[in-house]
Amino acid sequence: MFTPKGKFGWYELMTSDTEAAGKFYSNVVGWTTKDVGNADMPYTTFNVGESGVAGMLALPQHTGWVGYIHVDDVDAHVDKIVEAGGKIWKPAADVPGMLRFAVMSDPQGAAFIVFTSNPAMPTPTDPPKPPTQGTIGWHELYAADLETAWEFYAKMFGWTIARDMDMGPMGVYRIFSDGDDAKPMGAGGMMTKDPNIPNPVWGFYFNVDGIDAAIERINAAGGKVLMGPHQVPGDSWIVMAEDPQGAKFNLVSLKR
Repeated sequence: MFTPKGKFGWYELMTSDTEAAGKFYSNVVGWTTKDVGNADMPYTTFNVGESGVAGMLALPQHTGWVGYIHVDDVDAHVDKIVEAGGKIWKPAADVPGMLRFAVMSDPQGAAFIVFTSNPAMPTPTDPPKPPTQGTIGWHELYAADLETAWEFYAKMFGWTIARDMDMGPMGVYRIFSDGDDAKPMGAGGMMTKDPNIPNPVWGFYFNVDGIDAAIERINAAGGKVLMGPHQVPGDSWIVMAEDPQGAKFNLVSLKR
């Protein structure tokens, strides 16, 4: 789970039914699940092979996905985020032997988590890399206002502009880099959200081996396809969807 600072390093699903959600994403994305919690704090990981790539917990009042961004000092970063207009939703706390984290939102209300890994935290020796099925392929922010959101994230995490794409009536789609040269297409994108999206939010794309087959799995497992399939720059195919418990997610594949 360790990742260099300024990069997304973990993803978490909050859901009303962890058993049903575990089966759904195992069917659709190809993950396996593992119970790593205890009676006081149940927690399930989604895995690719032996490597965890995401987690899940029961939190029905906040159904959805959230991403963890690695920083070198959680407490100092929380102060910086608040000074820049962000908000604390859960103060910094420790997961013994693993990490220290805090739940935050940016000045426009999009939620994220900052974390600092514990030196004792187990680290996979050969973690799966995109576009392996089940890895995370893209990060996307639907902001209330692109430029002010960009100023915040660039300042907080050192991200840089890879390029801007003119989307016509939809405005500018900004592709950002998190400094990882292994991501030639960038780490993600952000744009001013469509009015139909009620609140600013981060979205995450999970890699699958073929979009059409994944759509069939979504429908068979009780999910909903909200948009797509669409082909995007780089010749990948994407689909936006919703799981049976109401959490939005996206899929991406190099082939239709």
